[in-house]
Amino acid sequence: MARRLPSTTSWLRWLTPGLQIKRWLLLLMLSELVLVLGVAYALKELYQAAHLPGFFYYLTLQFLPYWARAITFSVFGVGLLLVSYLKLTQSILGPFLPGNSTSSVLEVIHAYRLRGRGPRLVAIGGGTGLSSLLRGLKTYTSNLSAIVTVADDGGSSGRVRGEYRSLPPGDFRQCLIALADAEPLMKQLFDHRFKEGSLNGHAFGNLFIMAMADVTGNFEQALRESGKVLAVKGTIVPST
Repeated sequence: MARRLPSTTSWLRWLTPGLQIKRWLLLLMLSELVLVLGVAYALKELYQAAHLPGFFYYLTLQFLPYWARAITFSVFGVGLLLVSYLKLTQSILGPFLPGNSTSSVLEVIHAYRLRGRGPRLVAIGGGTGLSSLLRGLKTYTSNLSAIVTVADDGGSSGRVRGEYRSLPPGDFRQCLIALADAEPLMKQLFDHRFKEGSLNGHAFGNLFIMAMADVTGNFEQALRESGKVLAVKGTIVPST
């Protein structure tokens, strides 16, 4: 099974090694410190030069010692920053999570980074065996290349191959689905087979690939563009 994040306090998990987040958090904190210093100098000049209303005495907690004011404002500010950063991240990245996923944004980032550092693997074959292998490997790495044989001559692929003199799309469709990071409905759509009329027996995915090849003018380019539609993690190329 793929490695999971350590079980610990939620906010501490953002500091897990390998997420490539800590360096940017540090830069953000330093930039905020510089900004706070600039604002502090401006407020000091304003406080000394301007006549402020009486309620500022209570608003700025001047009835407390300097050290108590510093601690109070610091704790309150850090708390607001943490909450705002977490909620902002969830609001921005939430729509990009799989629709039926219960994973948190942090878990998705961790899985993405982990697969990106995975081994570079090449799988050669065809049929259901290759797609099953790719489906298992993609949980460990996104550096996958599939070289698909073109011997399929049965069913929908055989008909397409005979009518259009092209590579059979069936095995390529299965590999695209296996490496896809798309919604389940999209995968069902690509596997759907028509049951009536002249399209009887044809898989929608096969027809989609052939239409894409007709649009792009190249079967390999059609595979790349189809991979973008399905958010494929890896590369799929024909053996010839």
